[in-house]
Amino acid sequence: MSILSKIDKLSSRAIKVGLFVFGCLLYANTLGHQFAQDDAIVITDNMFTKDGVQGISGHLSNDTFYGFFKKEGKAKLVSGGRYRPLTPIMFSVEHELFGLNPFIGHLMNVLLYGLLGVLIFSTLKLLFRNEDWDVPIGTLSLMCTVFFISHPIHTEAVANIKGRDEIMSMIGAVSALYSCVKYLDTRQLKYLILGSLALFLGLMSKENAITFLAVIPLAVVLFRRKALPTSILPLVGLLIATFVFLAIRTSILGFDFGGAPKELMNNPFLKWTGSQYVPFTIGEKFASISICLLKYLQLQLAPIHLIHDYYPRSIGVVNFTNITAIIGLVFHLLLIVASVFFWKRAKLVSFGILYYLITLSIVSNVVFPVGTNMSERFVFMPSLGFGIAFIGVLFHYLPKHLAFSFLSILILGFSVRTVVRNTVWYDDYTLFTTDVKQGTRSAKLLNAAGGALVNKASGIQNKSERATLLADAIKHLEEATKIHPTYKNPYLILGNAHYYNENYERSVASLETALQIDPDFADALNNLPIVLRDAGRYYGEKKQDINQALKYLTQSIQLNSEDQETQRLLGISYGMKGDHQNAIKYFKKIADASPQNANAFVNLGIAYKNGGDQENAKIAFDTAVSLDPNALNHLQ
Repeated sequence: MSILSKIDKLSSRAIKVGLFVFGCLLYANTLGHQFAQDDAIVITDNMFTKDGVQGISGHLSNDTFYGFFKKEGKAKLVSGGRYRPLTPIMFSVEHELFGLNPFIGHLMNVLLYGLLGVLIFSTLKLLFRNEDWDVPIGTLSLMCTVFFISHPIHTEAVANIKGRDEIMSMIGAVSALYSCVKYLDTRQLKYLILGSLALFLGLMSKENAITFLAVIPLAVVLFRRKALPTSILPLVGLLIATFVFLAIRTSILGFDFGGAPKELMNNPFLKWTGSQYVPFTIGEKFASISICLLKYLQLQLAPIHLIHDYYPRSIGVVNFTNITAIIGLVFHLLLIVASVFFWKRAKLVSFGILYYLITLSIVSNVVFPVGTNMSERFVFMPSLGFGIAFIGVLFHYLPKHLAFSFLSILILGFSVRTVVRNTVWYDDYTLFTTDVKQGTRSAKLLNAAGGALVNKASGIQNKSERATLLADAIKHLEEATKIHPTYKNPYLILGNAHYYNENYERSVASLETALQIDPDFADALNNLPIVLRDAGRYYGEKKQDINQALKYLTQSIQLNSEDQETQRLLGISYGMKGDHQNAIKYFKKIADASPQNANAFVNLGIAYKNGGDQENAKIAFDTAVSLDPNALNHLQ
């Protein structure tokens, strides 16, 4: 008996248990990980999630991003907005029960991924059972499922808690496929209802479940031809579920499915002309899409250099004179031709190719812009189709034992790569600083890595180590500004990096550039007066340059007139310069605002005394002593 037949003899229950355990074990090393990447948007910094179960209504009645941005106008930064309330509701429940606990979030992702593997196996086995295959049905279904489960490209969806929307959307979509096929086989109404409900929940997790409106009819046409005359009823149920979802979505977000934002980080099809961003030409847009589609195929076959971020300019501004763009276009045209060629010769290959192309279409930027060039999580659902087609080709053209041996080695390699890649998703610092080493041209990732390095440097006392981290951060941030000249975030973080280096002139210049891009940039508005104040302190105390100190302190007080430390430093600087009236003015402001502050009256008394006003000096000193009997000890 061949090994393929031995596998097929295993009980379905044993295989399902094995698949569940396999899926969980692959991602078990994420259970000690922290929150990372987009977890802030839907979990740690989302006001509705942090409200626990009371926040559920907020998730249901707003764009998914609203709970993070907390203001109108910023939630729908990407085309069409995002309405994906199901997984945020799950996060709210988890927060209610366990607080902000990353272990629970990772555990749920691991368990749901294991469950998805079981569901895929059950669905494929049901779908394939009426066909005459060269390979036993159970074995074939198992190999397709294991290929999917082990694939390293899924690490973004599983190792990142926010990626649960991908898992839940696919659980809903595949459950809908299973239920519809089951209904056609049994005519039991419950499967019709379950299929419609499953698709609705998949859509409430992520909109790409809508592609199964095409995948399910495709599966019926290929694998249930006899049921075609009665297949209209499941399709009607799915359409009703989709209509209900779209009606809810439209009532929340409005009828907007594809506008083009004018910000590069939300629309990759813009190019800098030297003074402004303008849209790509049609040729440039589809050439860049073609390169991304080819990259997806490369990652399916050789997921070696994985990266979580493919924002602009990961893919440059190209046109169809670029050979890679041409190859990408030709490959995908050939895939369409192959799906027709294998329609009767090898249904598995044809189904896999068409499933891959259909589910990829909605995230490919061909149908409508998705806000970035590409992302590994976007092929979470399509990769099942790739695996089915790939395995179909292997067993169609190679001897079965050779195909099985090759597939086993590949799956082993995939599994090792998955476990290793998981470690990169430990936290933001590990993720950003690891992936930026891939030579990325993503302004977003360069900015994120720079920010992570600056945050770490701010807590390090060793000057040499801190300087090294800040130098790396500045390099990444400056590269980000070259790629995206109007990207305000790296200028903000550059301001922080130069601040920690005590390079105040460059810090001020960076923050002022950020404010030139966005005059209402709150973080820059908050940071600039602090940097100016500390620049004044630095030039006054360390450089003994009172004029330069006063320049910075005056600018700081203009931005934040109530900051008492700036007032104090101005009082000292004017006193050192001999301008006692201005010194008195600033020390008096502090004393008036803080009448219980003994030190404020001491400084005021000194200013009066230096200005020759002995009477007011005595009043100020007496007030200081009344507040603190020891206030004048250091003057004696």
